[in-house]
Amino acid sequence: MKYAYLGRTGLKVSRICLGCMSFGSTSWRKWVLDEEAAQPFFRKAVESGINFFDTADMYSLGVSEEITGRALKRYARMEEVVLATKVYFPMGEGPNMGGLSRKHIVQGCEASLRRLGVETIDLYQIHRLDPNTPMEETLAALDQLVRQGKVRYLGASSMYAWQFARALGVSERHGQARFVSMQNHYNLVYREEEREMLPLCQAEGISVIPWSPLARGLLAGSRKSLEDRTATTRAGSDAHAVALYDNPNDWEVVEAVRRVAAARGSSMAEVSLAWLLSRPGVAAPIVGSTKLEHLEAALRAVDLQLTAEEIAALEAPYKPHPVRGV
Repeated sequence: MKYAYLGRTGLKVSRICLGCMSFGSTSWRKWVLDEEAAQPFFRKAVESGINFFDTADMYSLGVSEEITGRALKRYARMEEVVLATKVYFPMGEGPNMGGLSRKHIVQGCEASLRRLGVETIDLYQIHRLDPNTPMEETLAALDQLVRQGKVRYLGASSMYAWQFARALGVSERHGQARFVSMQNHYNLVYREEEREMLPLCQAEGISVIPWSPLARGLLAGSRKSLEDRTATTRAGSDAHAVALYDNPNDWEVVEAVRRVAAARGSSMAEVSLAWLLSRPGVAAPIVGSTKLEHLEAALRAVDLQLTAEEIAALEAPYKPHPVRGV
């Protein structure tokens, strides 16, 4: 395994982050694996040198955090683990059960600590930006958690670059802990982040840890066409994927990946992840797995070096998209 520093911190994370949304309860999403089925993934990840694990309170409404915490204590040395979770989406019906108010952030963090079974969360991330809470309130609450020792580092997720720039500026102005990572929507099919967000992150020393690095399986070659929703259980029930990837030109990118992978003798997933790992500022794509072969392909991608010609061939078919995922 190879490692990268997370932002301008001294924290090292594996170049692959295991996304734990796949582990939880089938009552939340029918493609999710239960606790027993999740064990081989955590064991394989730890044995392969992965030390970076990402979950969120809303994944299976807390069950993912519970499974993740127990599995890591079973297979890993917790002092080496970089454990990340997120807050924002509603965890219940009440008016204060979601968002980024001081109340919900503090209560959400304390609940995540209990479910994960740890005293401190390594990377605490806002899952989205809350338009109804003043940014100053959100950032002050996050800084409070760092000062209390409940959180070590702060991360953000999908938003517009101007919003992220403003957040960084507010934190700096008030001497508060600032974000060190951006978990955003970025892959070969969706590259709009290259316009403003990625240059901003590079300039500010923020690591990028992309979600959906394989475009919900599209870049792994699991579908026969862009409209194919029968390839996997998730493809057949993931309405969000339909909203994210509906541009007819997306399939041309998939075919470019297929050609490069065939010529290399590698899988499409390996090539797609290798491209992402080669992008400036990308520390670790967040890879979800429901089959061990998914995780194994991601591990092989870390050592796959694409040529300049291959990268050009992969990027050539791309056409601009509407903003998606914020």
